[in-house]
Amino acid sequence: MRNIEELVKNNKKYKNAVVQQQFESKKNTVAYVTLNNKPRVLKWFVPGLKRQMNAEYNVLKNGSSKLNIPIIHEKDDENNVLIMNYIIGENLCEIINNEDTSNNEKERLMVLLAQWFIDFHNHFKTKEEFLIRGDSSLRNFIFTDRIWGVDFEESRIGKPVEDIAGMCASILSTEPMFTDEKFQLCIKFIEYYLNLAPGRIVNVENEISYALLEKIQWRPVDEEKLRKYSKLIKKKGLKKV
Repeated sequence: MRNIEELVKNNKKYKNAVVQQQFESKKNTVAYVTLNNKPRVLKWFVPGLKRQMNAEYNVLKNGSSKLNIPIIHEKDDENNVLIMNYIIGENLCEIINNEDTSNNEKERLMVLLAQWFIDFHNHFKTKEEFLIRGDSSLRNFIFTDRIWGVDFEESRIGKPVEDIAGMCASILSTEPMFTDEKFQLCIKFIEYYLNLAPGRIVNVENEISYALLEKIQWRPVDEEKLRKYSKLIKKKGLKKV
């Protein structure tokens, strides 16, 4: 991952940018800056990910007026940068995995998260297909007085169950991993989504099993545990593990 200072120091467009914080990112460079004294997020895409930059831009451009997602201010094609507003809040992953967060609060957040996905899927639904957010990870959500989704470079045409299963895999596989509480949170999340969209997602436990296996490429140290629970969930489901 490149350092955001490379962009700021070597490009006149960003000469007035003051870097406040660079975020962790597997592929691209993402940072909170003040640009012309305004809080902004710069997402600097590597040259080979132009398609992903356009995918994220289209989601933000077409969804920010209705959904809890960042407002896009500019797409800088010359430098492969998206400029968007900065959302002040707490990362959802940290809240869910904090032992000081009550179970009732965690369940409430699962309901809000399911509502976020319902809103997203409904907003981008056409007669023939759904746009899904992709990369459904707890770390891609921020909580203020509501839940906000960020990072849409993996958005694509797909099935809503892929998003729901991906989120469950994220909930289960972040520390503390595969606890009884985590399984109950996944059940709550799925049930609320289905209450709002009956029949929209099917075979979700098989999809969760697959999503856990996909994580092995990023987390080889957890391969044994991920394979174990992938197999258990596929065989017994969430309620019987």
